[in-house]
Amino acid sequence: MISTATNGRSMASAHGTAASTMASSGAGSLKALPIVLFDIAKRESHSPASNLKLLTRKLKSTFKVLLNKDEITLNRIFEASVVIFWGPREKFSSGEFSALKSYLDIGGSIMYLAGEGGEAASGCNFNYLLEELGISINADVVIQSAHTKYHHPKEALVSQGVLNRELTRLARTLGGPEASFAPPPIKGVLQTSTDGLPFLLPYGATLNVQKPSIPILGSGPMSYPVSRPVAAVYAHPNGKGKLAAIASTEIFSDAYMEKEGNASIFQVIMSWLTSDKVHWNAIDANEPEITDYHYLPSTLSLASQPRACLQDTEELPRDFSRLFDHSLFGLDLSLVPEALNAASKLRLKNEPLTLIAPQFEAPLPPLTPAVFPPMLRELAPPPLELFDLDAHLAPPLARLAQTSAKCNDDDLEYFLREAGSILSLAPYAPAAAATTSMSSIDGKSGGGEGEEEHKVQQPQARRVLDTLVRQVAAWKRTTAI
Repeated sequence: MISTATNGRSMASAHGTAASTMASSGAGSLKALPIVLFDIAKRESHSPASNLKLLTRKLKSTFKVLLNKDEITLNRIFEASVVIFWGPREKFSSGEFSALKSYLDIGGSIMYLAGEGGEAASGCNFNYLLEELGISINADVVIQSAHTKYHHPKEALVSQGVLNRELTRLARTLGGPEASFAPPPIKGVLQTSTDGLPFLLPYGATLNVQKPSIPILGSGPMSYPVSRPVAAVYAHPNGKGKLAAIASTEIFSDAYMEKEGNASIFQVIMSWLTSDKVHWNAIDANEPEITDYHYLPSTLSLASQPRACLQDTEELPRDFSRLFDHSLFGLDLSLVPEALNAASKLRLKNEPLTLIAPQFEAPLPPLTPAVFPPMLRELAPPPLELFDLDAHLAPPLARLAQTSAKCNDDDLEYFLREAGSILSLAPYAPAAAATTSMSSIDGKSGGGEGEEEHKVQQPQARRVLDTLVRQVAAWKRTTAI
């Protein structure tokens, strides 16, 4: 745990005390690092040991990461630069709220993350502190209203959700001059705008933000609720204490940290919490582009609770034909005389109407012959899977080795015929090769038809040997000369 100190000290002296304490205990290179304290005393949904390993590994390069497992008091948290509450699921006491308010008064920074459903789903009462600062988390969930590359409706891809332009500028600065936040195009999927800083908001809720707090992220026009704040910041009037509230516990988890621009957003928020170099745009802070919070009626609930409108009616007559009102419409010739008299009153000729020849202001364009050749159907590619590539493309020595491997002493005649075919030593008749009995290779050939086949193919083996001997003799004579 963090060492204790008196409550009356300022935040600057607290950091000095923490540095001297770590130096005396032999902390080495960590003595100059600011402290980030994760609270896990309220059964938080996320912790550095479970699903924040990637974020913790990045924080350890510039911060010292510690855990708090006890009740929150000012003596336990005042040395930390940032205290993080990641989805707490237990209620805070009044003493803990007083400690957090005192921590903000002396210049501390707090980051609070809540998930979908707000306090109703988590059972936490942190809204008690947030409402005093102008922030409250709604008991709802943000869903995407259009199909994107993320298929789950609660994984909302927000491309126009940055409410303060300074956030985009800092994210590009921290990411380098070549940083690009444009999402890759996907065929058949709605493409969002490439301007600004897109981010992925998984399983998030919305916020109600009033001054002095400032909204910095919104749900965008392609999510529901439409253009509502999902992240806000608060700065203490003395200019030291800061608080950041984010309505999603999964946005910076291991599964979504590297998605879109989430890592850049976390880096900007941590830079604002731990330094005075980040200043939000005043115009966007005073007039954020957000809409009013409107609820859509639940059609399912309304349909299951019908409310019939009952009223007294007059007694129906026995003659039901009296219920029809024929004065509203009719199919008779009562208006024909008036129509004929209207022509004389208007001084029009009483003659049949004629067709009016149409006059096209924009004639059809002339036909243009095609100047490109027709696309004819090509032949199907050969079924390469039916070819024995080893038999057709292997060198002669490899084919001879394969043939000798499957022959024994009784298959000498078959080996000579195959060797003659491979080396082209003698004319080889395909018809004769087709009648070769493979049973002789397996040692199962018998009399009868097998003997006749050997008699027919025996001259071919002799021709192979004759050709081979003649070529060897000719080569010997040539080398002797």
